[in-house]
This record gives sequence, C-alpha cells and structure tokens, in this order.
Amino acid sequence: MTLQWTSLFGGLGLFLLGMHMLSDGLRLAAGSALEQVLARATDTRGRALTSGAVTTALVQSSSAVTVATIGFVNASLLSLAGAMWVLFGANLGTTATGWIVALAGVKLDIAATALPLIAIGALLKLGGQHKVSAWGGTVAGFGLLFYGITVMQDGFTGLSTQFQVPSGTGVGAMALQLLVGLLMTVVMQSSSASIAIALTAAQGGMIDITGAAAVVIGANVGTTVTAVLASLGATSNAKRVASAHVIFNVITASVAFVLLPWLSPVLVSVRDWISDTDSTALTLAFFNTLVKATGIVLMWPIADRLARFLKGRFGMADQDPATPVFLDQTTLPVPGLAARALASELERMLIMARDYLLMSAQKPDKQAQQQMLNDLRHLLKASETFVDHMSRQAMDAQTGEKLAELLRVRRYLENVTDHVAEVFTLPQDLFERPYSAVSDAAYIQTFEHLLETVVAAKTPVMSKTQALELEQPPLEQGVLSDAFEAQYQDLKLGVLHAGANGQWPLEAMEQALQRISAQRRALQQLLKAQRWLARAQISDS
Repeated sequence: MTLQWTSLFGGLGLFLLGMHMLSDGLRLAAGSALEQVLARATDTRGRALTSGAVTTALVQSSSAVTVATIGFVNASLLSLAGAMWVLFGANLGTTATGWIVALAGVKLDIAATALPLIAIGALLKLGGQHKVSAWGGTVAGFGLLFYGITVMQDGFTGLSTQFQVPSGTGVGAMALQLLVGLLMTVVMQSSSASIAIALTAAQGGMIDITGAAAVVIGANVGTTVTAVLASLGATSNAKRVASAHVIFNVITASVAFVLLPWLSPVLVSVRDWISDTDSTALTLAFFNTLVKATGIVLMWPIADRLARFLKGRFGMADQDPATPVFLDQTTLPVPGLAARALASELERMLIMARDYLLMSAQKPDKQAQQQMLNDLRHLLKASETFVDHMSRQAMDAQTGEKLAELLRVRRYLENVTDHVAEVFTLPQDLFERPYSAVSDAAYIQTFEHLLETVVAAKTPVMSKTQALELEQPPLEQGVLSDAFEAQYQDLKLGVLHAGANGQWPLEAMEQALQRISAQRRALQQLLKAQRWLARAQISDS
C-alpha cells in the first residue's frame, strides 16, 4: 500500500517537474519567437484562435501564452477582443497534454524512450550554451513527463483494488468528482497535471469514465482560480484578460456538467468503439478537447459584447497617475515581455517628467508640483522593484542588452526629477518675475519648444538604421540645440550683469543661475532619456 502511494506521488512530482522543464526550456529556446507569432497572427478571430492553440500546444504552457497576451494588450499591440481569442485558443491548445498522455505517455516503453530522453536532455542542459541548454531542458522535460506518467500508472494500478474515487452519474456524485478536479488543480497550480491524473486513474481502473470526465471538468474550473490569483494586484488589462479566461471556463464547464449525464453513455460507446487497451484515456482526451471546442462555439456570438463589457471594468486604479499601468508582475516569467512592459511604463514616465519640467518655466502651483513629484518618485520606485524581480529571471543576451538600455533611461528620468525638484526648492518670488533685467522670452520659447518634441509616439524618433548605427558618444552629445545653448549663455551672462550692476542682490542672482542651470541639466537628461528609449523600443519593431 505504501509503495503504491509513493509511486503515485513520486510520479506526480516527476510529471510536474517535467512540465516545468519542458515549458521553461521551450520558452527560453524560442526566445522572442513566442511574442512574434502572437503579435503577427491576431488580426482576425480565426488567426488569433489558431495562434493561441498552436503556440500553447508547442510550449505546453497556457500560462506563458496568457502572460504574453497580457503583455501585448498592455503595450497596445493587441486589442482586448483579439486577446480573448488568443486566450480561447490557448484553452484549446492546452488539451494537447491529454493527448500526449493518452497517445504516448501510456504506450511508450520507459527504457526505450523516457530514460534516453532524460539522459540526452541532461547532457545538453549541462554541457551546452544558452540555446542548446534550453533545448536540453526541453528534451529532459519530455522524458521526465513520460516517466512520471508511467510511475503514476503503476501507483494507480496498485491502488485500484484498495481505493475508489466516488463514482456514479448522479448530480451529487458528479459534483464531488468535479470538486476533486478543482481542488487538485488549485493545489498543484496545473490543470494539465490534474487531467493527467484523471486519465491515468481511469486507465488504471481507480475511477470510472464518467467520474474521470467530471474530474476533467473540475480541473478546467480550477485553472480559473490560478488566473484570478495571478491577476490580484495586476494591471487592469491583466484583470480583463483573466476575467475573460474565467468566464470562458465557467460557462464551458457549466454546460459540460449539465450535459454529462447524457454524454456518459456516449463516452462509454466511444471507448468501446475504439477497442484499444488505452481506449479510456483516448476517450477522455477527446472529451476534454470537445469541451473546449464547445466553449469556443458558445463564445463566438457573444465575444464582442463580452469585450465591450470588460473594457468598462477594472479601470479605477489605473486612473491614479502614481499607479503603474504596464508593470504587470505576470509578465516576469517571460523577460522579453517584461522588458516591453518596462519600456511602455518608462515612456509614460517620460511624458510625466516632461510636464514636470515644463512647470519650472510657468507660474508656480506648489500643490501640483508636489503631487507630480510624488507621482514620479512612486513610479521610479515601482520600476526599480520591477527590475529587481526581472533580473532574477533567466534571459537571453538581446533582452539583457535591452534591459541595460532601459535602466539608463530610468536613471535619466530620475535625474530629471531631482533637477526639477531642486528648482522648486528656490524661493517662490523668483518665479514671479523675469530671470534677469534682460529679456528671457527667447529662452523660454526655445525651452518650451524643445519640450514639445518629447512626445509619446509609438513611431521612434529615429529610423531603425540610424538608431542601430548610433554608438554611445553620439547619443550622449548634442542633445541640446545650438539655439538653446546660445540663449542659455546669453541669459546666464545677463543674470551675472544684473548682479554686478546691483539690479539684483547677489543671493537672488545665485538663485536665478541655479534655476536655469538645473533646468538646462534636466532638459538635457530628458532628451537623452527620449533618445535611448527610442533605441530600446526599436528592437521590438
């Protein structure tokens, strides 16, 4: 008895470890391919559905596809309606795990297949470079997944004569079976693992086919709990996507549960018709796919209305300027998407920093200035925390280089904030009169004109060829126009003359010089931030 339970839980552990290694390995090996496939194949319902299904089936991780989808919605590269169909496709694609269990996992000879895969994968993982190591993890993950299924089978076969899961087609029995599937998924954070258990348990005779079908339905409901937990504290777009995922699975599971008593004889007939030693597992894999496909049919006529409904929800938090709009924690497992989210948030901060700097040349509003300073510092802190979490993830060289560029942008924006805050520490009466006895109109006009060039544009300020050719020195030099520099020097000289002639007290003269010097430094840092951000964003185009 103890040996059977050990085999059951040990096999489950191997299966979960294999799934983790498989999805992580494929994600790292594919690099940005996952993002590119999703971004380029979502212009119609059919293409979005297909890309979600195929990508999920390939990477064996609906969560990775969901994260990528959230990232694209946050970056305005994908509409909510398009994201929903990617998500519905991902729900269909995740049924591939059941087919793997039914067609391969319960048929393959361990010694001939699983163990060699583990050995080859381990050699590649330990001895290869980044890409080779990632593929090694993928191969080893497949091997562990198959081996875990076989070990679980042995455990279920031994327990089938001593322990039975409640069976029957009554509402009470099916509800209990559904609850078992739901709880397993919540505990293991993997509907694929729950479904694999249901398939192997039914194949081992521990549960009848109707009970296993109810467990499958429960697993599909349980996966929504994972999505809800992942969306807590996330961005509004993440909550909308998670809500679409929940609605899809709850509607689908409800319909399947209501129809299950009538479907049960059909499942038995299909199993008998297949007439294969693994017919039970094959029938349940088919049932799982049928349930998801039914959900897609049910959602087809109401998807647009659902998208409009969700757009009107979860928007209040993002209306606070100090609340990050793009820094979604769910994107962290996919560093490329996390970097994209960081770039989008920095672009938003760039515009806020521009408006904050513009305040330094206008009539003072102390309350507005302090609020803007607090908002910027809060976002700077949030971005710092996000980068700390992001740096703990394995990432490819291209993403690492992009992160370095984005950290440079963040540093420039922090400098802008500090320089402008320095301006606002000066006496208020300094802002209520011209800088000096000389006219400062030309300086202010050019200053504001340069700030107007700092815009939130998805089209980079430089062409791709120009940006890629730029080295660090050109990006560091010449960010201020010659006209502004000349006007700055003229104004500075005028302030000095005003102090020398006694028109201004020396203390006021020093404060005026401090003001325009801080403005100049802040403007220089802001324009550098814009150029480096454009360079980083070009890598996404």
